[in-house]
Amino acid sequence: MDYKQVLKFYPNFPIHGVNFVDIIPFLQDKEVFKALTDDIGRTCASPNILAPEARGFLFTAPLLYSGMAENVIPVRKKGKLPFSEGDLITVDIVKEYGKDQVFYRLSDLAACKPEGDIIPITFFDDILATGGTARGIVESLNSQKITIDGKEYRVKVTDFVFLVEIDDLPGRARIEDLAPVKSIIHVTEN
Repeated sequence: MDYKQVLKFYPNFPIHGVNFVDIIPFLQDKEVFKALTDDIGRTCASPNILAPEARGFLFTAPLLYSGMAENVIPVRKKGKLPFSEGDLITVDIVKEYGKDQVFYRLSDLAACKPEGDIIPITFFDDILATGGTARGIVESLNSQKITIDGKEYRVKVTDFVFLVEIDDLPGRARIEDLAPVKSIIHVTEN
């Protein structure tokens, strides 16, 4: 299936000079959506999938139902993720539009399935542009150690999976030293 034909593009949105890639049309056809989420699931190397809000959730949650994932770890913006004392991790990121912060919970990592001495994580996001969000989150994740049933595991992002990669932006070069990068669809900015 040629998923590229499903995408819509909006020039100069949300700011001048940005060509916005709209993935919402994938939600308008259940057969296309099912095929796409199946392809995403087959691309992910880990049963534990981390997804930044909000569009990443749309494509990873169905993987739980299909059995292609065992856990989805949400990454949210400020004020969106309830937490207990000491559970919330803050990540400073630099995005295409500027600086921001996102958050994840250690308790969500503790719900993951370990393999050997690590908790493997697939990082999934809808768009790879500059790589700032991915790099910030993965550097933070890879520094974590989680105790499950009395045993300590280090967190390791095993791969990046993106729905769309904008090939003429520096995203891949910015993150490929951290883990293999896989993209379902490739487009260019212009």
